[in-house]
Amino acid sequence: MRIGPDSVGHLIRERALAFGGEMLTATDIAVAAGREGIGDPARVAHIPRAQIEAAQDRIRSMLEGGVERMKLNATDIPVVLVGGGSILVDFPLAGVSNIIVPPSHGVANAVGAAIAQAGGEVDRCYSYAEWGRDAALDDARRLATQRAIDAGADPTTVAIVEQEELPMAYLAAGSTRIRIRAVGDMSI
Repeated sequence: MRIGPDSVGHLIRERALAFGGEMLTATDIAVAAGREGIGDPARVAHIPRAQIEAAQDRIRSMLEGGVERMKLNATDIPVVLVGGGSILVDFPLAGVSNIIVPPSHGVANAVGAAIAQAGGEVDRCYSYAEWGRDAALDDARRLATQRAIDAGADPTTVAIVEQEELPMAYLAAGSTRIRIRAVGDMSI
């Protein structure tokens, strides 16, 4: 049995069995297991119970492995499920203290994308002997800001959120690596 990494994604209503398509998906497994009020359960009624249970076991194992890799220590942690895949889980997970499925969980990915910020970054070397420190930093900030704007940020909301100066002792005196990141709200 193979689950992922491929996904039918936004074509779920065209490709999944529960919607009249021809591809067995994890959503079909959830519908066949009696979860979630989507699709047509009659279209997945032919899936053998053993296959449903095996798929759920595999999904559980994959999620538990992901949770384990993300944990900072052995303590059980809460998990928040959002996006289309949040309907796949209605069973306990090892290493998880509780599962939280917030209201409107199915559209969380779209909401996150809609409120995301655009960013721009500069990572380059400057000679303070040639530029001067202030001028070099101003240039890097200007470039990072412009890159954020070019990525779709509203110019009135762009701010520098990270700045790093790393002297480079093995180059000419005053050579410094400057890394600056700017972000701003998406222009609408």
